[in-house]
Amino acid sequence: MLPATRYYGTGKRKNAIARVWISPGEGNVTINDRPADKYLGRLVLKRLVEQPFEVTETLGRYDVFARCKGGGISGQAGAIRHGISKALLEASPDLRPVLRKLGFLTRDPRVKERKKYGRKRARRGFQFSKR
Repeated sequence: MLPATRYYGTGKRKNAIARVWISPGEGNVTINDRPADKYLGRLVLKRLVEQPFEVTETLGRYDVFARCKGGGISGQAGAIRHGISKALLEASPDLRPVLRKLGFLTRDPRVKERKKYGRKRARRGFQFSKR
C-alpha cells in the first residue's frame, strides 16, 4: 500500500519513459518492484538517480517508486532522474531555480538518428574500393 502524500513526475530520456512517485520516507528507491542497486547494476547510474536529492539537500527524505519502460538501463536512469526532478518540483516549487540551473528539468533531446538509404548506418557510408 502506498502512502497518501505522493508527488508524481514523468521523466523521459532517449526511448525510455519513467513514471515516478515520491513520498516522504527514508530514501528507499524502488524501480519496477526491485531495489535501485539491483535494478541499475552500476554505481554510476545509482548516483545519477540520486543527483536531484543531493543538489536540493533532500537526500534520505523521500522514498522513490518508479515504473520504467523502453530504452536501456542508462536511458532509464536518466528518465528516472528527470521524473524525480519534476516530482520534487511538485512537492516544493521553491526548488525550481536549483534544478533549472543544473538542467534537471530539461528533457535531453538527444535521440538515435534514423538510418538513411544508400548508407550503412545513419551517416556511415558503405566501404569504397577503387577496384
